[in-house]
Amino acid sequence: MQVDSAVSTRWCTHANPITQLSFSDDDRDQSLVNLEPMSGLRAIEEDSFPFEVLSDIAEIESWRKEINRPTTHIHKWWAQRLGTVFRAMLIGTFAPAGSDLLDLFYQPVRIPDRTIFDPFMGSGTTLAEAVKLGTKAIGRDINPVAHFLVKCALSTHNRKAILETFRAIKHDVADEVRSFYRATLPDGQIADVLYFFWVKMVDCPACAASVDLFGSYIFARHAYPQKVPQVHAICPHCGGINKVHIEDKDVHCSICRKTFNLHIGSSKGQIATCPLCNHSFSIAKSIRASGKPPTHRMYAKLMLLPDGSKAYYPITDEDRALYAKAEHILVEHKHAYPIVPIKPGYNTNQVLGYNYRYWHEMFNARQLLCLSILAERIRTISEPVLRDLFTCLFSGTLEFNNMFASYKGEGTGAVRHMFAHHILKPERVPLEANLWGTPKSSGAFSTMFEGRIRRALDYADNPFELRLASVKGGKTEKIYGLSENISTSVAETYYAFNKDARVYLSCGDSGSTDLPDRSVDAVLTDPAFFDNVHYSQLADFFYVWQRHILGTDGFFESDTTRSEYEVQNTDERQFTERLTAVWRESYRVLKDDGLLSFTYHHSRPEGWRCMVQALMDAGFWISAVHPIKAEMSVAMPKLQTKEPIDFDIILVCRKRLCIKLHDKNDNLWQIVTPLAEEQIRRIRASGRKLSRNDVRIIVMAQVLRQISRLPTMESALHLLNSINDEIEALINSLHAAGNERKNNAHTKERT
Repeated sequence: MQVDSAVSTRWCTHANPITQLSFSDDDRDQSLVNLEPMSGLRAIEEDSFPFEVLSDIAEIESWRKEINRPTTHIHKWWAQRLGTVFRAMLIGTFAPAGSDLLDLFYQPVRIPDRTIFDPFMGSGTTLAEAVKLGTKAIGRDINPVAHFLVKCALSTHNRKAILETFRAIKHDVADEVRSFYRATLPDGQIADVLYFFWVKMVDCPACAASVDLFGSYIFARHAYPQKVPQVHAICPHCGGINKVHIEDKDVHCSICRKTFNLHIGSSKGQIATCPLCNHSFSIAKSIRASGKPPTHRMYAKLMLLPDGSKAYYPITDEDRALYAKAEHILVEHKHAYPIVPIKPGYNTNQVLGYNYRYWHEMFNARQLLCLSILAERIRTISEPVLRDLFTCLFSGTLEFNNMFASYKGEGTGAVRHMFAHHILKPERVPLEANLWGTPKSSGAFSTMFEGRIRRALDYADNPFELRLASVKGGKTEKIYGLSENISTSVAETYYAFNKDARVYLSCGDSGSTDLPDRSVDAVLTDPAFFDNVHYSQLADFFYVWQRHILGTDGFFESDTTRSEYEVQNTDERQFTERLTAVWRESYRVLKDDGLLSFTYHHSRPEGWRCMVQALMDAGFWISAVHPIKAEMSVAMPKLQTKEPIDFDIILVCRKRLCIKLHDKNDNLWQIVTPLAEEQIRRIRASGRKLSRNDVRIIVMAQVLRQISRLPTMESALHLLNSINDEIEALINSLHAAGNERKNNAHTKERT
């Protein structure tokens, strides 16, 4: 790659800042592109940063993140960022201005002898991408679940030992676990049960009858009902299973011949109606008044037939007896599961309101028994790295094997995991999956080993990047041979890292680290949001089981992942103070010519005010901002939002000691408006739609970029607070302009 001589002179003292070395890969000669920046403007700081093309690549990744970046998806974490975005950010951070970033993206780039720091490492996206690019990486997170999963993902693993360990676990416990998920078919054959279907029950306050909380009597449908309109419904009179058309209303049960309305169950919204006395009552109030968690009733099962097909059957006495057997055995098991109280909090109060007081109450007895069998076996693994990895797999399986999971239907992954709504939402018709699983299972221990662990091992050994087809509608390509493998040595101390390790992970407050002053070349991260999803309150669901298997030493010493130093907070003052502490620490450890770059978005003004205050208070200004595809393409919270945010903003920051400050911002709108207009134009020209909130983040980022150059934080905040009306007017104008162009295009098309 050729770099303009003026740029290279400004950028680096070397005659050629990008060197090429020959190496062989798959019988092809390629060249390593070494980026060795010293100072000067970086490619990520240029307004020409190709965010629209990168967003198209990231979009493809976002649809199947667990396949396209499996290393950082071996376990559930929230807001898992896209590897495509962070690869581009890393390359852009060290490539000189004037570089062709899209060309570099598909080159075997290396960033030798440089150190990256991520103070909010989450699932480890920054670290994995850094390792692929041959640089050293430091990750820190305050949550021990995040620390644990990243350690498992990045550590060097012996594939042979992993496969042998899985086979040994299978030999020892698979048959025992499977025995609790079998049933007799009508022809007398024994077959595996894929899923048991349950419904919550609440006692009627008027007559004390148990009321099933069915919203409708359809319990199984295809993911694409317009193509496959047949559904399965449970008869409320006899419990018979009926295969009917989704548009049917009044159905005659094929078993008892009675009629029922397919779409109207005993519950609607927050109200249930007793079918015996017709009394309507509040579901939540009735559950709270009972003083215990709601009870459940099995009503159907999906079985895997000997020929590989599937069939739905009603629950029989044999099924109930098998469940009762599991209950009896569980009582005999000592220390079978963790008994840990659920602490009050924004994201746990909902389940506390349903009288769930302990984490184990989110599972039924059969699930607890089978989980305990598996946990006891994993605890016996002698090699710590292997024990950690299989504990991580076990922990990930919990998400799909509890009484908060539900049925997605046929034609897709069958189990909807419990965090689909990003909250602990009690499920009225939960699904119990076969914990060990079959080849046709979803969310099972065995299938997740294949889908998560083996896939992650394959990717770690031979990473790839996605490339869009040159012809629209063509197949996306996977480009191999660009990166180093991901498995690496993980240090637990900075001393060990500085000596000979590639990655250093620590767990704790990122506002205080053991890193030396000016020891890192760049800080790349995705900070916690100023919002209501408290990761620690949700992560405790996994954490209590990890402690149960691995013991309570080290990072598992506390009985919760919650910390008073968490940045994530709904209180504006506390969020700002804690974020400022992390940015100050980042400033201390960052070299003077280094960049702090991170992704962010927010729909409320205070979210942006907090951010600019924290940055300026810590000593940073914003040198560049770019919209980029956010992590979610399809998710419940996004689908339920009127104006969903599809874009993050990359904010690129430098130390304020390096810039000439503005005395005032009289020409603010003359600068902000054309910059925002151009970014919006580029996105729309690429074929993407922008919601009003997408326009908002582009405008707000450009505003913050300018006011961060004011002499004081106080002057910047004063200006920001005084221009709220102008900001809203510009957002409305830019959003409306897009709608007008769309309407004109539709009119032209019709004519």
